[in-house]
Amino acid sequence: MTVSVSVQDGRIGLIAGNGRFPIIFADNARKMGLQVSAVAHEGETEPELEQHVDWIHWIKIGQLNKLIKAFKGDGVRQVVMLGGIKKTHVYSTVRPDFRALALATRVALWKDDNILREIAAELEREGISICESTFGLEGILVEEGPLTSRQPTKKEWTDIRYGWEIAKETGRLDIGQCVVIKDRVVVAVEAVEGTDGAIKRGGELAKDGAVVVKRSKPQQDLRFDLPAVGPRTIEVMASVKAAVLAVEAGRTVMLDREQLVSLAERAGIAVIGITRDE
Repeated sequence: MTVSVSVQDGRIGLIAGNGRFPIIFADNARKMGLQVSAVAHEGETEPELEQHVDWIHWIKIGQLNKLIKAFKGDGVRQVVMLGGIKKTHVYSTVRPDFRALALATRVALWKDDNILREIAAELEREGISICESTFGLEGILVEEGPLTSRQPTKKEWTDIRYGWEIAKETGRLDIGQCVVIKDRVVVAVEAVEGTDGAIKRGGELAKDGAVVVKRSKPQQDLRFDLPAVGPRTIEVMASVKAAVLAVEAGRTVMLDREQLVSLAERAGIAVIGITRDE
């Protein structure tokens, strides 16, 4: 279920994970004339977010009842989910309340999308709808074509196409959105360590010239976990001498684009947006 947000509603809720994604969204939403109520996660969300929203509520991961009460208290009826939560926190910092524990019993398979859909259903039962994560982000989705002056070589294109198909399958299995390829060999697949961790590990194994491919899952629910890249992605790639970043056009958010492209140009990294029928 997707929801169109009316500016007349006056306010939008933000379930904020880590990174700059939530901050960029909050700035864009306020430019659109909306007030922003954020629920932020301790140990994940950037404290700077407080300066970019109208209300903020801090919770521990798993405090679902507190999250719902915060939005209802602020009169929020529509929310977006933006920014990741490190999967490794499942083993350390999650503090589920009774509502979250009850929800857990309804999840047949502990995959990201299943959990998020159940959370969305729980919010909707309380009159709170989750919008597509592309809402308010016009202009920062990656377009098709090269973003840097250097374009992939013929050999790199072979790795991109191979990685594109591998990423489709790892996404279908809900493992991760990113793969690292060298000479048509899969040197790393994103798992619980996240994209940066996968790039670091794969790049060290490849030695140099690795190709990084990131795409949405075939079954991607646009309300959750839209692929995102930023300057940090390029910094990690440069540290292991990776050569190419290929991401899905129209479904990947590019954070701090000018800085990302500048870093890529200096490192000689080709960045390109590709489509599903590339």
